Amino acid sequence: MNTTLTVVLGIVAILLPLFIGRLFWKRFDQHFGRNDEAYMDTLGYFLKKLGFTALVAFVILWIGMSLVFNGSTS
Repeated sequence: MNTTLTVVLGIVAILLPLFIGRLFWKRFDQHFGRNDEAYMDTLGYFLKKLGFTALVAFVILWIGMSLVFNGSTS
């Protein structure tokens, strides 16, 4: 694979989890918030939201990096 293409795809693979994580963070309340403001203001809910967002972003980063650098050999 061309070096320039590897660098560009690597940058995309790094930035994509940021956008997906941000989208997941915003949509988390719609799916898991139970429409209860008192529940959504608790520390447990915040930690769950933070943990799931980090997990989703890390998995997408891992998949992206493995796809980009799977075929690149020195």
